[in-house]
Amino acid sequence: MIFEYPEPPLERTHGPAGYLTHESFRPWLRDEFTFRCVYCLKREMWGQVTGEFELDHFEPKSLAPERTLDYFNLVYACRRCNSAKLDQPIDDPLTILSSNVVVVLPDGLLSSDSLDAKRLIEQIDLNSPALRRWRVMWMPIVDLANKRDVVLYQQLTGFPEDLPDLGRLRPPSNSRPEGIEFSWHAKQQRGQLPRSY
Repeated sequence: MIFEYPEPPLERTHGPAGYLTHESFRPWLRDEFTFRCVYCLKREMWGQVTGEFELDHFEPKSLAPERTLDYFNLVYACRRCNSAKLDQPIDDPLTILSSNVVVVLPDGLLSSDSLDAKRLIEQIDLNSPALRRWRVMWMPIVDLANKRDVVLYQQLTGFPEDLPDLGRLRPPSNSRPEGIEFSWHAKQQRGQLPRSY
């Protein structure tokens, strides 16, 4: 399903550190979050022209300035979700947003029995009428493409062409260098990149 959160919960593969700006982490975060918003699951391929993906500090810079350049405090988010979050402190979305905790109902509603997930959904306003309509619109579009137009389906659910080659990057340090072998670019080089995700 197009709006299915990771299962099991996403765990960090990469660990770059020592960059002087948080923007330097962008290629790592794009790969880490599979080119989609950690909160609403919007894909890069759906907003390529507007380029609306940002790097969000889930523990806000205003409250934790010492974590401004901490990779493990950064997530990949669309502009809409990042704007909804603002400077609210939230729990790490990686530990909360998984398909065994949050499900998307046919009417576009995100549902969960978890109090932490319910709080995060409310904080980011993930059940706003606009987001629910957006999900209800995209679900049948992707389903129809899957059944009737393979090329369109690939465009909607496939990987971007510009997969970051993390092996060429040289962060000052990297606590998880083995993660590069699991990057999407490395999988593509080995012929292991799925056609869609």
